[in-house]
Amino acid sequence: MPVPEIASTDYITAGIILAGGQSRRMGGGDKSLLRLEGQSLLARVIAALRPQCDALLISANGDPARFSAYGLPVIADTVEGFAGPLAGVLAGLDFVAAYLPEARFAVSVAGDTPFLPPDLVSRLHVAREKDGSEVACAQSGGRPHWIVALWPVAMRFALRHALVEENLRRMEGFLRRYALAQADWPSEPFDPFLNINEPADLVAAERILQEGLAPSHAL
Repeated sequence: MPVPEIASTDYITAGIILAGGQSRRMGGGDKSLLRLEGQSLLARVIAALRPQCDALLISANGDPARFSAYGLPVIADTVEGFAGPLAGVLAGLDFVAAYLPEARFAVSVAGDTPFLPPDLVSRLHVAREKDGSEVACAQSGGRPHWIVALWPVAMRFALRHALVEENLRRMEGFLRRYALAQADWPSEPFDPFLNINEPADLVAAERILQEGLAPSHAL
């Protein structure tokens, strides 16, 4: 398993890309590997996050070989029973603690969000510090995106307890237990947190690129 090198910064931050979702409304398979204008959604997420994070990893169950082309660690859930995105975050935080001990924070994103803003990580840090909060999440047009969140790595212990002992599964339910900051982005002329759940979303994303509204990230 490749272990990424990290840079020396005041806030060393790892990126956890949650790429385990099955695209049932898209006909099955990994949503993050769907193609958008010649690139996979995952490639676009990586390209957007790479300049913002000191290290990246992919959180996904199943055969990790399907992500081998991206050269990133692929981390499976350590909580049994397909416990959803919270389990993916926990696996990522545990990996960061073990292999990237200099990192105090990690940001989680979905692997099917191709238009992540270039100031995502910095603005989440600013929001957390400004409000004196423990965690921060992104929102657009006033609508929160719970999966797009900034986590203290040390929160992994409380997260494991919530998953294993309390059977908690909702991201919002866990985050709202803590002092929570939110950083807001406009949702027009496009939503930077558009995620691809169904064919109509992919069509909308293609239109956004064709109209030049969002940058076309390239690896």
